[in-house]
This record gives sequence, structure tokens and C-alpha cells, in this order.
Amino acid sequence: METKQIPRSIFGLIGARLDYSFSRAYFGEKFEKLKLSDHEYRNFELSSEEELVRFRESVLYDQQHQTTNGKNEILRGLNVTIPYKQSMLKIVDHVHEDAAAIGAINTVVIEDNVWTGHNTDAYGFGKSLEPFLPIKGNALILGTGGASKAIAYTLEALQIPYLKVSRNPQDDFTIGYASLNQDVMQQVRLIVNTTPVGTHPNIDQCPAIPYEHLTSDHVLYDLVYNPSLTLFMKKGQQHGAKVTNGHQMLVNQAEKSWELWNK
Repeated sequence: METKQIPRSIFGLIGARLDYSFSRAYFGEKFEKLKLSDHEYRNFELSSEEELVRFRESVLYDQQHQTTNGKNEILRGLNVTIPYKQSMLKIVDHVHEDAAAIGAINTVVIEDNVWTGHNTDAYGFGKSLEPFLPIKGNALILGTGGASKAIAYTLEALQIPYLKVSRNPQDDFTIGYASLNQDVMQQVRLIVNTTPVGTHPNIDQCPAIPYEHLTSDHVLYDLVYNPSLTLFMKKGQQHGAKVTNGHQMLVNQAEKSWELWNK
């Protein structure tokens, strides 16, 4: 009697530029440590929303035809990064209440070909911010993409007032970089960079804020983690500000993703 082989469990990261990805190395080490030789984490680099739609369709086909297409593997979970955190809302079958409230998905749980979108960014950010609490002032969120939504959600839960900063402000809660004068900077205590500005290899770039108005009362939090000390953070240090990068947030959100995939 032939023994049915257990499918290999596949997890992965969806994004547009993944050569610097944290997730594959992190989960690769985790699987090795846990002796999960039947688990694999892959990068799925997609160049457009159309490719994202085709990816979903191809995965659905593969899993429905698993016994006939020569593959003995099953996709169980995904992480999602720039620029598809908001696009994924239209791709999944169900949106968990956390992702719906934030308006972005960074984790997908796949079970019986049903995709459920979650957001673990808010959890990851909130936990990593704990050493800097309480924040005795307002916050600035640089950027308006999917990651910024999770940051805003967390700050609201912590009752920290904030404004978003964008090159193209679209609403009353968003201001332009030109509006960041001394008066604004004196009211602010936390500045979170959610943009990719300063990411390797563009390490000589940083968000265009008036660093000369920073003091030791400020906290600069950069979601960028490569390099570990960004120009944004260096300029903050020069004025006595406390700084941190996004590495711990990534660790926290990755562990939360793993928990969701294994419920």
C-alpha cells in the first residue's frame, strides 16, 4: 500500500523589491532551529497589481491540481510588503477586523484555498515602541502608504495625537514637508518614517524634515532596517534625539504571523 506523502509547507513574501528582504532569512533560520525540514520560505517578487492577481490565480490552480501537476507542496501563508499591502485587500477572500480597521494587509493565512488577510504591523510596532513610552507630545508619521496606516492605528490606540506628512497632502490630517517649521517640531516628540527613503542602496538619502529643530526630547523611529543606522537616524543623533530602526518591529510582526499561520 502506497503511503501518501505529506505536502511541503510553503510560506513567502510578496512585494516589488525583495533583494534586501528580512523575512526569508528570518524564517529560514526559524525553520532550521525548529527542525522543520518540510517548510520553506520564498520571495515572490511581483512588478504590478496585474501580476498579483495572476499570482493568486496560479496558486489557486496549483493547489486544486496538486496531485496532477507534479508538485507536492502547499502554500500556507504569506507576508506582504511594499507596494501591495493595500492591493491585497482586493485579492483575499476575507479581511480580518484588524486589517479592515487599518486598511492594509501584511499577513495572509491560507487554509483550504481560502485567503484571509491580517495586519501584524500594528502589533509589531506597538510592542517595539514600549521602551520609549510614554510619548509626552504629538507624533508625525512620514508617508501615507500601507505601513503608515498601521502606525496611525497604533498611535490612536495609545492616544498619541499625530499628523501625517506627505509630498502630496490629500486631507486635513496630512501636511506637506514644507509645513514642518520650528513651531510644529516643538510640539512633536515622536517622528516615524514609514517611507522607503534611505533604504539600501540609497543610504545617502533621508526624509526632508528640519533636523536642526530636533532635541533630546525627540524620538526618531525609522521603519527602514537596512542599513541599521539610516541617515534619518544619524541626523537625529547629531541633535541628541533617541533613535531606533524597524528591525524589532519586523521580528515582532513575523512572530505574530507565525502564530496566525499555525492556529
